[in-house]
Amino acid sequence: MLQNKKFSKYAILFMILGIVYMFMYSGLQNDHINIIKTFSAWDSNKTMSPLTAGNFACIVLTFIYGTFFIKFGVRKTLMPCFVLSAAGCVGIAMAGGLTAFGGEGNYTLYAISMFVVRCTCMIFQMGGFMLCANWFIRYRGRVMGIITVGSPLFSVIGTSVMTTFIQNNLGGDYRPFYIGIAVVIIAMALVTWFGLKDTPEEAGLYPDGADQPPKSETEIEEVQLTVGQVLSSVKGWKLIIAFGAFTFIINACMGSMAARYMSLGMDESGPYVWFAALKWLSVGAILGIPMSYIFGWLDDKLGSVKTSIILGLCELLPVLGLMLQPEGGSVPLMVMWGFGVACMTGGVPTMHPCITAYCYGRREYQSANRIIMAIQLIPSAFAGQMMAGFIESGHANTGYIILLVVIAVGIVATASMLNMKDVNAADRDYGEKAA
Repeated sequence: MLQNKKFSKYAILFMILGIVYMFMYSGLQNDHINIIKTFSAWDSNKTMSPLTAGNFACIVLTFIYGTFFIKFGVRKTLMPCFVLSAAGCVGIAMAGGLTAFGGEGNYTLYAISMFVVRCTCMIFQMGGFMLCANWFIRYRGRVMGIITVGSPLFSVIGTSVMTTFIQNNLGGDYRPFYIGIAVVIIAMALVTWFGLKDTPEEAGLYPDGADQPPKSETEIEEVQLTVGQVLSSVKGWKLIIAFGAFTFIINACMGSMAARYMSLGMDESGPYVWFAALKWLSVGAILGIPMSYIFGWLDDKLGSVKTSIILGLCELLPVLGLMLQPEGGSVPLMVMWGFGVACMTGGVPTMHPCITAYCYGRREYQSANRIIMAIQLIPSAFAGQMMAGFIESGHANTGYIILLVVIAVGIVATASMLNMKDVNAADRDYGEKAA
């Protein structure tokens, strides 16, 4: 792949930007709510409500963003969303509402800003996934595994490290954190616009840096699947159910982990169990970085279906780790939870686009993905708030049992695809011919 010097310049830049895309998406979609919950004077329901509203709006926006990608291209669609997202981060900072400052703040500004951030950050992931599907076939698993390290990286830097830093060095003031995020988003937008192309063909290249067009696409033109075509196909529904389940789990666990650990009271040394758990969150998130690549490597070696089954089994770990935690916390269970976070945050973002590309190929990827992801977001939209509600009402175990059932459904749906063939199978090794 990197033997083609012209291709390698785009590939390396994309992989760097892709990590930043996923870092921002993972954090602003869900993870950063744990920082707000820790330091905000508003209760959990008030802090979560605009995020949940944004989750539901993203059901429609996912389809709209995907349609715009097809109609206008990836970069032209990304730019206004980058600007709005940065503005939303500034709005969260300006809204205040911090416990450290007496709880005074502008909740209306917070709610609007949080809603805007949630609605726009969705496109960071979608853009990264589509660019990867456009530029890579043979190496799509490994490249996806590289860019998705941004997801667990946020859990380390954006959640664990920043929560501790805000507590110890900023006196509970998270406003500089959000201003910094806004600056990074604007820089990301500029580099994307001037440094990337939507497809290798626009740069006079072929996927993976090959010296010939993909064999599996020589007689296939770009296909724009309709909603009816996707929803009338068996593979479409299998994908919706399988990764709808796995995505639901990651949203439920990551959006409620602070509430869960804070509900367990104090540990032996006095602080909330949540602050003790942050150490293991860091360990798990750090392990999630290599796990992203490992899942991508497995995708290229075993295929997307078998690797997705492994991912489903790994999702049992964070759920059981949270479910079985006793009052005051348990270090062994925190270790189990932390490793589960590594598999979940490293594996779900990597495997979702891989298995979609596996089922639909490069030409049909986005027209199918916009529909599949939109439907998957319907249950995921309330996953975090659902679990927070169970936890705060004293029925955490009921919530976690529901999550275990959801995982089982996802594994069964994935296993039913074992006989399915990769649409671009003829080109899974053609990158070896790169110039």
